[in-house]
Amino acid sequence: MKKIIFYILLPIVVTAIALFTYESIQFNSYISASEINKTNDMNIPINQDAPVKSHAEIVINAPTEKVWRLLTSINDWPAWQSDVTESNLKEELKEKAEFKWKAGGLSFTSQIHTIDPKIKFGWTGKTFGASAIHNWFFKDDGEKTTVYVEESLQGVFPKFFKTYFQKNLDEGVKKNLKELKNAAEK
Repeated sequence: MKKIIFYILLPIVVTAIALFTYESIQFNSYISASEINKTNDMNIPINQDAPVKSHAEIVINAPTEKVWRLLTSINDWPAWQSDVTESNLKEELKEKAEFKWKAGGLSFTSQIHTIDPKIKFGWTGKTFGASAIHNWFFKDDGEKTTVYVEESLQGVFPKFFKTYFQKNLDEGVKKNLKELKNAAEK
């Protein structure tokens, strides 16, 4: 009986490992190619071919400097983002800087890919079974700031559970914007 279970489980485990490896290689290939072929908007644009993508925009009644400072003070994210329980950037805020954070019970490893102060800010993020590209754009309107955010999500889980991940990403993007607005308007 143990041999039968082994022979049933072995192909499942091998297939799962192959899928996770393939998706990780796909994400790394995309971000490497994007860094080589930089756009005017971001060093790494969201992946338009990813199974899950979302975007939203909000007007915040606060100066761009304040909004920018809130979003880029990564270690302070738990103070204004209800889903973030930990965030840790151990070096200065710069392109290629890595930070680790936890949100919604998941641990993420992220790397900043674009910084153009008070104009654009972007990072990549990885967690088990999913990889993301998250890009923020700021438009200074005097005492107001228009913030546009877009994100793409790919990997084994977003590919096979697209509806679930799409719903959660859409809700999460809007929630992030509302929480940023609430924090900046205090």
